[in-house]
Amino acid sequence: MKRNRLGLSGLTVSELCLGCMTFGAPLRGGHPWTLPRDQSEPLIRQAFEAGVTFFDTANVYSDGSSEEILGDYLWTLAPREEIVLATKVYGDAQPDRVGLSRRLILQQIDASLRRLKTDHVDLYQIHRWDPNTPIEETMEALHDVVKAGKARYIGASTMCAWQFAKAQEVARANGWTRFISMQNQINLIYREEEREMIPLCQDQGVGLIPWSPIARGRLARPPGAETERTQTDAYGRYLYARTAEADAEVIRAVQDLAEALGRTMAQVALAWTRQKPGVTAPIIGFSRPEQFTETLTGLDLVLSPEEIARLEAPYIPHVVLH
Repeated sequence: MKRNRLGLSGLTVSELCLGCMTFGAPLRGGHPWTLPRDQSEPLIRQAFEAGVTFFDTANVYSDGSSEEILGDYLWTLAPREEIVLATKVYGDAQPDRVGLSRRLILQQIDASLRRLKTDHVDLYQIHRWDPNTPIEETMEALHDVVKAGKARYIGASTMCAWQFAKAQEVARANGWTRFISMQNQINLIYREEEREMIPLCQDQGVGLIPWSPIARGRLARPPGAETERTQTDAYGRYLYARTAEADAEVIRAVQDLAEALGRTMAQVALAWTRQKPGVTAPIIGFSRPEQFTETLTGLDLVLSPEEIARLEAPYIPHVVLH
């Protein structure tokens, strides 16, 4: 598997990042479709043995049990220096422990490191924008996390372009650590990031590590097809339910092109995201071995400009979601 440089930083990562929201105790947190430890570990091994060395999780995934599974298992696969490990901060199971205050950031990095069984993460990301904490407080706290050796780099996720630009400028003006990455939603049925965030990141040399490149599975099957996850995934409904009718036309375009190319829909949808300018490593998730095999065998797919135009043609503007 190829390795790509993350933005203008010195950090190189595998061309796919394994998103670890799928791994966690089903009875902890708000994702009843997650996989317990005994089902998670073989999938983590499968990805690692195929060359994936970039893993992304969050303190809030399954109430921290995603981090626990990684901390117990990753270091049986490889030495610490061979893994690029990313986690995120903002949410928590307790409502009074949500946000990006200095107090919470310093608490949560230590809690994540305990669960991950490591003394540092390679990429520490803010999961959302916190409207209740001055961005100066947040950026200085993140800088102190880096200077304490608990994180090598910092990144951001899912916010307005003006917010991201403001955070970067605050860090620059004060000599603090700046974000090297943006983890945002980029897929064929949600392309609003093309308006401002993607051009901003390209201009500033910030690497893109998109989440949900196949729209939580919606781009991998015909319109309207249901799975156990779609039936219980409240956040997925929040993201896509109101635009389902318009999105169906895009999904049909993916289906038609996949049939014409002799590929799967997921391979076509992921190829589109991988070819977006500025994208370093899409974050993929899978719950069955054959899903990852499908992803892996599709890495050779390169779409032509005409094929990309065909996929993009049915898209209509969406409400911006953060």
